[in-house]
Amino acid sequence: MLQHSKTLNALTVDLEDWYHPEFVRKHVTPGSPGKPQIADSIALILNLFRRHGVRATFFVLGEIAQSNPEIIQSIRDGNHEIACHGMNHLPLRELTPEKFGADLRKFRSLMADLLQEDIGIYGYRAPTFSLDNRTKYALTCLADNGFIYDSSVYPIKNYLYGVRGAPLSIYRPDFQDVSKQDSKGRMLEFPLTVFEVGRLRIPITSFCSRVLPYVVLRSILRRINRARPFVLYFHPWEICPSTPRVRGIGCLNGLLTYAALEGYLRKVERLLEDFAFSSMMEVLHVHGCS
Repeated sequence: MLQHSKTLNALTVDLEDWYHPEFVRKHVTPGSPGKPQIADSIALILNLFRRHGVRATFFVLGEIAQSNPEIIQSIRDGNHEIACHGMNHLPLRELTPEKFGADLRKFRSLMADLLQEDIGIYGYRAPTFSLDNRTKYALTCLADNGFIYDSSVYPIKNYLYGVRGAPLSIYRPDFQDVSKQDSKGRMLEFPLTVFEVGRLRIPITSFCSRVLPYVVLRSILRRINRARPFVLYFHPWEICPSTPRVRGIGCLNGLLTYAALEGYLRKVERLLEDFAFSSMMEVLHVHGCS
């Protein structure tokens, strides 16, 4: 189908299962209902990307890779980019610089062992977008461990994450203040996508992309594309209506986590039909950033 936008956008998947999100993970016990569904959901996603001939970036969680090595091989066979989402789904504020550095090195070693080759791992996304000025140590660790870009900054502040006033477009963050640019900085930041209405910033992907009517979502993304590429990100559990619902997480958190899962895979497919997508590294290269 003819693309409505010539701007190349980043297609990304956070490779984690239904029990990993921050709202959920502390409420999951060995007796919780539901079993891992990552294999089934990834098969649907890879098949969708194959049909549309698009490459994506998979931000892989190390513990998922350890228990499902065949998934990592399938992602590699599909010529998709493999990036790091950490070994466990722990926010950066629960780590130290030393533990984080060890985590990055363990992840890189794991990928080499599973794939029997030392592939390039250039990108990172923090669990729960937990990179902010409280956890800015992570940028130095990433640069010291050979990473080229990060995609953890949400340029909007809410009760769980975000960096108020951060740039909307790709930038090089100041290691002392991640909301500021440093033209000589050692890392690239590909921030998550928000839409500005006056002084208001509205997050667009994941929850909002699930609940917004498609015609509204498409219109907003077209407007964003006039100025910059956007990042589409979603989780495998978001495209499965059978994702287990965990009780006790609160009404708001439950809404943010489980609203509009039905039909979301088809909405992602419509986005693939209407916009141009590739991996993050490819988008950075096309836009002259890498």
